[in-house]
Amino acid sequence: MSPYPRPRWLVTGASGMLGRDLTALLVRRGAAVTALGRGALDITDERDVRSVLARHRPAVVVNCAAWTAVDAAEAEPSRAMAVNGDGPRHLARACGALGAVLLQLSTDYVFAGTAERPYREDDPTGPTTVYGATKRAGERAVLETLPEAGYVVRTAWLYGAGGPNFVATMMRLEAEQDTVAVVDDQHGQPTWTVDVASRLAELGSAALAGSAPAGVYHATNAGGTTWYALARETFRLLGADPGRVRPTSTRMLARPATRPGYSVLDHSRWREAGMEPLRDWRLALAEAFPALCGAVGRSALPRH
Repeated sequence: MSPYPRPRWLVTGASGMLGRDLTALLVRRGAAVTALGRGALDITDERDVRSVLARHRPAVVVNCAAWTAVDAAEAEPSRAMAVNGDGPRHLARACGALGAVLLQLSTDYVFAGTAERPYREDDPTGPTTVYGATKRAGERAVLETLPEAGYVVRTAWLYGAGGPNFVATMMRLEAEQDTVAVVDDQHGQPTWTVDVASRLAELGSAALAGSAPAGVYHATNAGGTTWYALARETFRLLGADPGRVRPTSTRMLARPATRPGYSVLDHSRWREAGMEPLRDWRLALAEAFPALCGAVGRSALPRH
């Protein structure tokens, strides 16, 4: 056994879908992990953040805590900013005091969603929603406070077995409705939380080793599709008729917050850290499907 202590990881938002998968992965790999849900750490309270981090003294902090209610943020911008903007700033300052690395989860919503090619990590941001603006504020706080130890990891269209998500909703609706209307004019990348968790673990380790430059990374599964096509693929994997999924437009489903029309992300930055981008979304979804079915009480085998 090594005479040196293992570097400690601290995961905020550990009761969420991504936080659960990341914590489970780190534990399986033998890491020393402190997993904290909202009840154990309120990232909007700077004194609480400093006290908790000083007590646990992590080498790596991964902030999975976030206000993710996109529409509700339009009506409650100050509450959303407290979590998504102020929280990361508090964490960054506390990490700076300890000499710790901070991995901050962010989103495709920091972009305007009007591009015609995948967004690169260094493309200008331009959020059109309160949610996107608060997440951009969190990004800036981390990058400005920790220029050498701050990492922003943008992801999007997440699904996993540990929480509500689009794929699980489609599984439920397939059993309840004859047809399902899904938008076909929003383009993005369905992304499995297990794949993101694996990349976060690798990035944190590389950051400690000094082999991954600080800055922005995009962690979405490769390729691109629409919500409509993702729903059809979900039906197909269930053994159901994909023709039961009907296309509709974003305009027909009016929501308080604007949805990006195009949020496919480029992944070039990973190679600078000696890592490959995440695999194609179809491969990830096929591997994830048995666990997703188990989480919603569906059979993973096609029906005949």
